[in-house]
Amino acid sequence: MNQHIQLVSDNEPSNRLARAHAFRRISWPVNLAPAGVDYLSRGHALLLGNERDVRRAAQALAGTRLASLTLLFTEPVKGASDAADAALLKATRHLASHALTAAQARTLRLDGHLGRFMVSVEQAGERLDLARALADRAHFDCVLDLGERPALVLELPPPGYIATRSDDPDHAAQLDAFGELIGEFDKPRYFQVNADLCAHSANGNGGCTRCLEVCPADAIASRQGRIDAWIEIDPFRCHGVGSCSSACPTGAIQFRVPETQRQQETLVAWLAAYREAGGTTPVVRFTPAQYLDEEHLSGDDEPAGHVLDVPLEELGAAGHDQWLAALAAGAAEMRLQYHPDMPPRLVDFLDGELALARALLVALGHDPERIQPLTVNDRKGRDAIPPHGVLTAEPLQFDSDDKRTRLDQVLGRLAALGAPSGERQALPAGAPYGGLAVDAQACTLCMACVASCPTPALAAGSDSPQLSFREADCVQCGLCAEACPEDAIRLVPGFLADATRRERRVCHEEAPFDCIRCGKPFATASTIATIKAKLADHPYFAGEAMARLEMCEDCRVRDVWRTLAHDPESQLKV
Repeated sequence: MNQHIQLVSDNEPSNRLARAHAFRRISWPVNLAPAGVDYLSRGHALLLGNERDVRRAAQALAGTRLASLTLLFTEPVKGASDAADAALLKATRHLASHALTAAQARTLRLDGHLGRFMVSVEQAGERLDLARALADRAHFDCVLDLGERPALVLELPPPGYIATRSDDPDHAAQLDAFGELIGEFDKPRYFQVNADLCAHSANGNGGCTRCLEVCPADAIASRQGRIDAWIEIDPFRCHGVGSCSSACPTGAIQFRVPETQRQQETLVAWLAAYREAGGTTPVVRFTPAQYLDEEHLSGDDEPAGHVLDVPLEELGAAGHDQWLAALAAGAAEMRLQYHPDMPPRLVDFLDGELALARALLVALGHDPERIQPLTVNDRKGRDAIPPHGVLTAEPLQFDSDDKRTRLDQVLGRLAALGAPSGERQALPAGAPYGGLAVDAQACTLCMACVASCPTPALAAGSDSPQLSFREADCVQCGLCAEACPEDAIRLVPGFLADATRRERRVCHEEAPFDCIRCGKPFATASTIATIKAKLADHPYFAGEAMARLEMCEDCRVRDVWRTLAHDPESQLKV
């Protein structure tokens, strides 16, 4: 071990040159998102809180470019009024103001974003639009919340909403920033959603909710249609944290700043170029680009020569699939640089991803310490020489743009480089890995599960009634179990550290049932028996009409019309 560390330390000058060569040769992909999000604020502001704080803020904002100030008093003033309050009232008397009752304040509802905030309270059993009632406008452009209990309790509030208290250390700076919220603003449209890949809902059944659970801005919602629900991301409220894209098991949500595939391929190319230039034992550090800039401005030394920094737009934009890809492409270790002011929900998400990645490494026969979190300003941990060498020096070539296929390729390489346990490894709750248990006695091969599966995990037989399953494609969304009318499917969570997870196995198959008229196979005997049992008392299939259930669709239609032609009075039975 000491000899290994000494060799890496002695090679640090060469490592620095190799890193510089890799960075010069391959540039980090820039933001190629073609469409942006535009905001237009005309400067009509709403200030809410207790009267004293609101009027003080209004007086401080009087000289800014804001077009109008509307004052809304939502809380009582603490302490007795004095001469200063009287002077403040006189100075701001010309501004539109309104005091809510305690009952109204409890019903205050605020929604929207910079340039379009809707604010309402309940009055006489109806919602009262305060923008129209107080300012004769369709909406407010920006909101300054001075209340003890903010109207919006979000880790990342929407642009245009600032919550501050008069005793906050940065109160003056917050007022200055609020005074500048007028004009045109823009930002990237961070994501795109491919509904065809989404595992959230199918055929009226609910499935995956991972993206909904990790967004610190509450910019993601489930919208219910006539039958199915779908995921919708509000681009005006989205902060581009990236955790939803990393949490999405199918790749339905794609990060675009830069695109996830280009980000992954650039990292792989960096590692290859670093090795070609003589670099050894590379360590990949995933870190926000802003944190790198702050490190540079603080005067810190640059990272050790063996450390290759991946400058992410946001730390959540890379999850366990990207981290494991770094190891499979030749990194000796992956380090995740936490930074100040991370939203709690993002911290929880990354902690969960770390636990998941480490559990997968254990299942594949590798040291889980190859993936390390770094606390803020941990320069020693950042530059530490990894105790292990690289797993491989062979370049990693991806043969698909599909997220799950790429991940399977990474896991396959790590399995080949390690010593998989061959058993099912327990993973953190909700992990997108696992198998299925199918009750062959209950299954009728109706294929409702196949129709609901958002991935190729479940498939029907091409020539005979058959249900097959490939575990590597399963994201444990549960849509198949929800769709099964016989309750014949049960999820089996956990990662199967065995080559069979990549093989397709038959879960259930039966001999086909042949149409009693034309002889064409069209169902299974168990399916026909189940349908006949359920429809035994149905008037449409009474008497001889019951035989139609043993006919294929074409012969059934022909039999109906033949019956009508000979006996028009029998139409109630068809």
